[in-house]
Amino acid sequence: MANLASTFVGIKSPNPFWLASAPPTDKEYNVRRAFEAGWGGVVWKTLGSEGPPVVNVNGPRYGVVYGADRRVLGINNIELITDRPLEVNLREIKSVKRDYPDRALVISLMVPCDEDSWKDILKRIEDTGADGVELNFGCPHGMAERGMGSAVGQVPEYIEMVTRWVKKYSRMPCIVKLTPNITDIRRPAEAAKRGGADAVSLINTINSITSVNLDTFAPEPTIDGKGTHGGYCGPAVKPIALNMVAEIARSRETAGIPISGIGGVTTWRDAAEFMALGAGNVQVCTAAMTYGFKIVQEMISGLSQYMDEKGMTSTAELVGRAVPNVTDWQYLNLNYVTKAVIDQDACIKCGRCYAACEDTSHQAITMSADRTFSVKEEECVACNLCLDVCPVEGCITMRELAVGELDQRTGRKVATYANWTTHPNNPAAQAAE
Repeated sequence: MANLASTFVGIKSPNPFWLASAPPTDKEYNVRRAFEAGWGGVVWKTLGSEGPPVVNVNGPRYGVVYGADRRVLGINNIELITDRPLEVNLREIKSVKRDYPDRALVISLMVPCDEDSWKDILKRIEDTGADGVELNFGCPHGMAERGMGSAVGQVPEYIEMVTRWVKKYSRMPCIVKLTPNITDIRRPAEAAKRGGADAVSLINTINSITSVNLDTFAPEPTIDGKGTHGGYCGPAVKPIALNMVAEIARSRETAGIPISGIGGVTTWRDAAEFMALGAGNVQVCTAAMTYGFKIVQEMISGLSQYMDEKGMTSTAELVGRAVPNVTDWQYLNLNYVTKAVIDQDACIKCGRCYAACEDTSHQAITMSADRTFSVKEEECVACNLCLDVCPVEGCITMRELAVGELDQRTGRKVATYANWTTHPNNPAAQAAE
């Protein structure tokens, strides 16, 4: 099996799969079970200062969005940071790290936005043996109303200021956790880098209301007839997270800063995609809450097998491999042409491709009297909607037209330009002229 050992900002773990700061990492019992199941590291659920006590609701804390067969696509949570005493958490962290020295253990922190509060909490955690700290600048509910969490993460100047305090008063690696509830994720990442952050992690949860009870007319989860916005996570947020990770990885201002990828990681493939887009490791929450801690064993075996098949001997060979292929729309090759092809042997004649194309696309699929579906190449714009809605994997594919082949839709031959960046039809090339 491939070697999955990971070193992230100097923190070593036997694999790149960490549990994110969340309910699964709230106490010693959970974390020990996680390590026994095989997780490479954990980020302990966010600790706060010893000021006014944190009091969580005693009713429902989660709202859910389901897919087919009640598969969990996303969870909205209204839980706050840990409501357990600081001293209890610190004692348990020290105990766990002592017994699992080979596992990564990072402490998530959130305190009021003043220098003394950060100096005090950092001093309190110094002798736990923890490997690093993660600054929770992302939580969008409850704590944000108190001037913490995403209230800090949405202001780059605050991110830079607090990060400087942490680097001033702590010897530990500092990971800044970014909120997705912002227009341009690169700005807070740049601020974290200016402040001296050793890494960034993203994404934290997305501000959301998942559903409304149409009998009580209150958002869910409902507490005594009222509901509130919460933080949304799970497979549904993965596309948003992948884009934001890629934006940081390919930005000139933030290139090179280590990234811990978070957001809907459920399988080894999800993890590999995050890593290919620049994440040095991944953090998981919803998958563990849905399927239990042992899901990491499938992630480990799957990623190992994939790396063996690709001839990769370390995770470092995977990290960032896809970043050079992420570009802006204007640089896409407009002379690249494909056409849909339907495998008649695999087709089950359901007609979904026809309905989708006829009603909402380019009327490029015909249906015969015996329900045989065929592609009209002269109408096909290669949008691949038919492929996306087809319930049979591999039944519809996209055929690339060869250079010089006639595109029946436009009546032009596929261009022979080898370098699209200098092609006269390239908007970027036109702008350069």
